[in-house]
Amino acid sequence: MEHGFEHNALPGSLELAYLGDTIYDLYVRRRLVRRGGRVQRMHREAVSLVCAHAQAEAFGRIEPHLTEAEAAVARRARNAHQNPPRHADPAEYHRATALEALIGYLYLTDQQARVDELMRLALPEEATEESHGE
Repeated sequence: MEHGFEHNALPGSLELAYLGDTIYDLYVRRRLVRRGGRVQRMHREAVSLVCAHAQAEAFGRIEPHLTEAEAAVARRARNAHQNPPRHADPAEYHRATALEALIGYLYLTDQQARVDELMRLALPEEATEESHGE
């Protein structure tokens, strides 16, 4: 038994992504609040950082740093059958799902230090210093 889960007892890729999306959003918002500013501006910036396009770019920043097990979780999620929204680029949407599932997996397996490390790579300071979508 690893990290409190029986072998193959973890949720599926899309369930991990569902959880990981919230964890990712929390990290983004925490960083924005620490930096300060008006809530309306923080909200607009958060929305721009958690969209599929931005998450796909963030995944690209962390992908070279993944362990074999982490890469396998991300690969399964990227290949999971899903129907992206009509307005979304399918490749970006699948890469964003891979990122979210990986974050969900690490969170559920109590690997908080690794979540912190990957989020620092995924969201470099300059990513939240720029004016996104304003």
